[in-house]
Parts: sequence; structure tokens; C-alpha cells
Amino acid sequence: MEFEVSYTLDNEQQFWDELDDIVSAHCQTQLLIDHALKSYLRFTSSYKHEYLKSEYDVARCSYRLRESVLFSAHKDYVRRQIIHTFLQLSVAQLAQESATDTLHLLASFLLFDGKQSEKTFEMMKDDGVFPRLLELVQSRRGDDPGLYRITLDLLYEMSRIQRLSMEDLKLIDDALVTYLFEIIEEPPDDSSDPYHYPVIRVLLVLNEQYMLAAHDPDNGESNNQPLTNKVIKILGIQGSAYKTLGENIILLLNRESETSLQLLILKLLYLLFTTRATHEYFYTNDLRVLVDVIIRNLLDLPDESEALRHMYLRVLYPLLAHTQLRRPPHYKREEILRMLQTLSHARSAHFKPIDDTTVRLANRCGEVQWLADPETPENAARLHLGMTNPQAKESSLSVVEVAALKERPGVMTPSRSGADVDSARRSNSSTTGDVQVGANGSSGYELTSEA
Repeated sequence: MEFEVSYTLDNEQQFWDELDDIVSAHCQTQLLIDHALKSYLRFTSSYKHEYLKSEYDVARCSYRLRESVLFSAHKDYVRRQIIHTFLQLSVAQLAQESATDTLHLLASFLLFDGKQSEKTFEMMKDDGVFPRLLELVQSRRGDDPGLYRITLDLLYEMSRIQRLSMEDLKLIDDALVTYLFEIIEEPPDDSSDPYHYPVIRVLLVLNEQYMLAAHDPDNGESNNQPLTNKVIKILGIQGSAYKTLGENIILLLNRESETSLQLLILKLLYLLFTTRATHEYFYTNDLRVLVDVIIRNLLDLPDESEALRHMYLRVLYPLLAHTQLRRPPHYKREEILRMLQTLSHARSAHFKPIDDTTVRLANRCGEVQWLADPETPENAARLHLGMTNPQAKESSLSVVEVAALKERPGVMTPSRSGADVDSARRSNSSTTGDVQVGANGSSGYELTSEA
């Protein structure tokens, strides 16, 4: 039996006290759980514009529900009901402000809970939330900026912890990807987010999903036609219209400390530099900034960050060999060679013994034609670097290895100890310190020394 409860509140504290009462209900049947959840949604939606004015307040609501007796006693059922309610709100209903507020609260809880338990994102995928998120991304941008950002975050988070199905990936069309690129080209609405960060993260994770699908035999099509990577396709055809993405991902790579996001950026760079149509997508100045970032990060990575080191080296080779950096004047040739020498020595005063893959990948970078001594181009780079491995060719499995490379969300990339970094960087003094990039990326940059 349905029932309505009216509330009269005098202040914000009464709101939070009443909310605690609602989510503290001890429900013994599914019917009572449903009533409690409906009360939670009606109450919070009714007072959203009065007491839930910030994203912090909305997240605080989600926290109260997730830490409640109601949730702790019936986790899976509560999650399932919230997912189903999220799916049931139709586009027609969302024309009403109250329905948009309810959707915002539902999405906030799913995002908050999913970050604590990946099971929530797995349930969302299994229940068909991915198509719904795509629909919301394309249709709800102007209604509620907070809701739109949460929708993008949900799409990103649920896509980076699991493989999407081929059916889900087929739903991504050229229009959606083009729309996301166009958002990045616009001046940001939020001054605290000058890079359209949520949109860029979605494009990065979609690119990764395409890479995984392309090299998974279980996801192969019956006619042997691989699924087209729409991110690379649009940049290959219309890249000159969407340069801001390139500028921004280099800026983010320069500043990002989360390993999983660094890998996502590097995967996109790898495909851009190994796909003929996008070899010269970036401005030359941006490529030079990228070289500085890679040199700095490779020298700064600790010994245990092998996977990330390998990924930087895999990106460095096509960056030097395929882009406009291959043409004179050659940028920082000596610094690059010194960096590769540091990485390729089997033993060093500042680095532990290195692994064979690092030697192989550094060796391959050293064989880029313009890095070699013009008098003996086929041998000089290896001699200069002191490398002894004659098999410098990249494995044919490289793309598969790149696609499969993963790191759990939230893991930060550690930094080498100060003494090791200072010593290594002194040998590459022109790239000492953080890379400082201008606001418009392509117009110039400067390097500032560390204090």
C-alpha cells in the first residue's frame, strides 16, 4: 500500500536528522525496503534545491544511505532497486524538474557506491545501464551541469573496471564521439576544470575499450571485420578541427599522478602515433612538450614501475619515428640519447639492474634514424648507448600488450627518491624540473628548473 508523508522543515539540521531517520529503518520485507527507498528519493528530491545545493551535499546524501542500516542489511537488493529506478526514468519524465533531481540523486549514489565496490558497476553493465548513460550524455547536457558531470563520471568509472560487450560498443556512433570532441573545443563552463576533464576521460576509456575488443578473439565478428575505433576514426578524418584534445591530454599527462589514467593517455598516444592518418595530428610545439614530459617521467619512475616505463618507451618510438619530429631541426637529440643510455645500462650507480624489456624498448628507440650517427646509421645508436642486445625489433604482440596493460584505479605513480632523481636529471639538465606549459598548449612552453 502506497502512502505519502509530508515534511515541514525549519532548517538544514532538521533535513539531515529526518534523512537519517528514513535510512535507519529496519526493514524485514522487500516491500518495506521499497517504501524506505521511495521515501528517501521523495524527501531528498523535494529539498534538493533548498539543502542540496552543492555536489558535496549530494554526495553527503549518498554517503548517508550507503552507511545506513537500510543499505548494510540489504546491499544487493538496494543496489538493484536503485539501478532499476535509474533505468525506468524516461526521457519524457525528465522534462519535469523533480524527475531530473531524482535522477541526479540516483546517479550520485551509483557513482559513490561503485567507487567503494566494483560490484555495483558490474551490476550496472549486466542490467543494461551503458546504453542509458550514452543516451543521457547526448541529451541532458543543458539541464543540470552537476548531473551531466556525474553521468560522464559513471560512464567512465563503469567502463574502466570491466570489459564492455560488443553489443554495447556498437551503440557508440560517430555522432556521439564527434559531440564529445566538440564539447572539448568549447570554452569550459567551470573555471576549476579548464580541460573538460570528465569528457576527456570518457574518450580515453572508450579508446581503451576499442583496443581491447580489437585484440580479443572472443569478441571477433563473424565476417572477420573488426569493430572500428570511432575515437581514432574521427581524429583521422577531422583531426584538424579537434586540436584541443591533443593539447589537453599532454597537459594532463604532465600533471597526472594516477597510474591508470597515465596508461589511458599513453594508449591513445600510442594509437595516434602508429596510425598513418594521425601521425601529424599534434602541433609540433605540443610534440616537443611531450618529449620533455616523457624524458622527465622516465627518469623519475622508480624501479618497480616497469609496466609504465615500458609504455612510455613504446610511445616514444613512434613519436620520434613517425611524427614531424623526424624532420630537422631535431629536438633534444643529445638529451634523448643520454636518457636512453641511463635506462639501458645493465647496472648504474643510481638505478638497479634493469629488465630485458626495457633494454629492448630503449634499444629500439635508439635506432630511430635521426638519433643515429649519420656516418654509420645502422650501428652508431647502439654503440653510443652501450647496448649489447642485437634483437632490437619490437614484438609483433606489442599492440596486444599495450591494449592489455591495466592498473587498478586510484593507484598513484610513485617517484624515485630525491637523490636518484637529482643525479639522473643533472645528466639531462635541460629537462630538469616540471614541464611548464602555456594555457593554449600549441603557442609555446617553457621549462623551469627546480629550486
